[in-house]
Amino acid sequence: MSSRITLRGQITSRINSHKEDVFLPREFYDLGGQDQVFRSLRYMVRDGELVKIGYGLYCKARLSSLTGNPMLFCADGFIGATRQALDKLGVQWLPSRAEIDYNERRSTQIPVNNVLQVKGRFSRKLKYRNAELILEK
Repeated sequence: MSSRITLRGQITSRINSHKEDVFLPREFYDLGGQDQVFRSLRYMVRDGELVKIGYGLYCKARLSSLTGNPMLFCADGFIGATRQALDKLGVQWLPSRAEIDYNERRSTQIPVNNVLQVKGRFSRKLKYRNAELILEK
């Protein structure tokens, strides 16, 4: 008798094998139907395996050792996750003006806000808890 791996198990193994931290549901459509994939992702968010950062954007999560709640698992934090998400969506972006000034040593103020410049139209809200991506014109 062969044991069948569930769709959720297949999605989990694919997520664990990727180096990327942000995922779109369409990356898993080859494993099952669209409704099944969304249902599995929703259950994974509920169980703390993933964190939803926007419409159709999911990020790896791990449990906090302090609170036991799921938290974003991305090396660069929320801003790194948003940059990966914009790349996956095919949106061209640039660092914020404050970050450019800091990197070119025109300013000594370290930019702490989640701000990016986006070329073209982009209307999605990218948010994780209290952090939200701010778009600079």
